Amino acid sequence: MLLDTKWVLYGIKPMIIAVIVQALWKLGKKAVKNNLTGLGAIAAVIGYFIGWDEIIILLGVGLGVMIIQLRGKVIGGWFSLSPLVAQTVVGDNITSPSPLNVFLFFLKVGCFLYGSGYVLLAFLERTLVEQNQWLTSQELLDAIAIGQFTPGPILTTATFIGYLLAGNLGAITATFGLFLPSFILVLIINPWVDKLRKSPVTSALLDGINAASVGLMVGVAFILAREALIDPITVVMGIGALILILRYQINSIWLIVGGGMLGLVLSTIS
Repeated sequence: MLLDTKWVLYGIKPMIIAVIVQALWKLGKKAVKNNLTGLGAIAAVIGYFIGWDEIIILLGVGLGVMIIQLRGKVIGGWFSLSPLVAQTVVGDNITSPSPLNVFLFFLKVGCFLYGSGYVLLAFLERTLVEQNQWLTSQELLDAIAIGQFTPGPILTTATFIGYLLAGNLGAITATFGLFLPSFILVLIINPWVDKLRKSPVTSALLDGINAASVGLMVGVAFILAREALIDPITVVMGIGALILILRYQINSIWLIVGGGMLGLVLSTIS
């Protein structure tokens, strides 16, 4: 049974990479509107591999695009965001994955998750895998694979990771921490939504943050692809899945199921 599970995940992981690349392609076409946002996305990729904090990348690129796009005509109050961000970043070296620490981590992520659910993977890979070493890249991929079988797959992956880190209470605190900021934010900004949409300052800032989101997705897609595409078979599976999902618009759930079945077939002939 353990062997079967191993081979099922072996077949599913290349499919996940294809799904992430498809999401990246769709978001990229909308987010990279011009040369400026394209440069912002490239800057985010570079920042990700240098090791900068994802929140700093999102806001840094967002503010940079806003300043350049508005040619420096930016209200000074926007720059007061910087110390606020510094205060909200949870320490990089958390001692243990207790339910409280799991809650604080996902609360931070929930405050700044923007652009696509797949941007969550950048936060997870950098903090949980590289910095705190609560998970391995392989375990993160396993969690993503399991999440693909649920509605809202990437966000419910957070619930599963919370369970891995701190049991049932960890699953609850991870979910609560991730979604709590969005509910509060909606209540606060709802009266000003129309004005924010029409504001050239807000529009330029969001253009930059969208571009940074694409850059973060490129970075994490590369990291996860190294773990999933481990031999010629998985490379061919990943390329084939990408062709199916981009060219023929195959539903991702069928790719996941098919990948798992193919993994089982390979287990019988290996």
